[in-house]
Amino acid sequence: MRIGLAALAVLASVGLTGCGYNTLQSQDEAIKASWAEVINQYQRRADLVPNLVQVVKGYAQQEQDVLLGVTQARARVGQVNITADDVNDAGKLQQFAQAQSQLSSALSRLLVVSENYPQLKSDALFRDLQAQLEGTENRITVARGRYIDTVQAYNITVRSFPTNLTAMMFSHEVKPTFQVEDEKAIAKPPQVDFNKQ
Repeated sequence: MRIGLAALAVLASVGLTGCGYNTLQSQDEAIKASWAEVINQYQRRADLVPNLVQVVKGYAQQEQDVLLGVTQARARVGQVNITADDVNDAGKLQQFAQAQSQLSSALSRLLVVSENYPQLKSDALFRDLQAQLEGTENRITVARGRYIDTVQAYNITVRSFPTNLTAMMFSHEVKPTFQVEDEKAIAKPPQVDFNKQ
């Protein structure tokens, strides 16, 4: 009888070591950490916007609509608060992505407007802010990529056997990924025309 109980205990401990509970926990924490980095980089971009708007405003007074659009888009970004726990809510994640997309569009329009002002383009502060913005956009891309990879690894664990049994037992579900709003538009290569002035 004792040998049977000892064998059962050994089997149970071996079975539990392969259940994936610890893997699920560590991957869930990695998702939270990588999401925090995404938020950090988006906040860095949002913090650059007021300075960029002020510099452009000094040169391009007649571009009030563009400046107002950037300011409003930044305000909308500030209104969408999403925590690491909210990444499980696909609706909140989509709302966040839309606000960030609107800010990206507004910033693109602002940078296009700046092309019409040679003095602005030669301003050292503007060039510095533009370089910081470009660097931040690159950091956002890297942070989002890491987040997407982390969610993918977690989702594979949640859906793979035998860890899917542990995931079901402890209510771990597949997490939504952070997707670009209009993937078809992004897939099209940009049209470049060197003949336009």
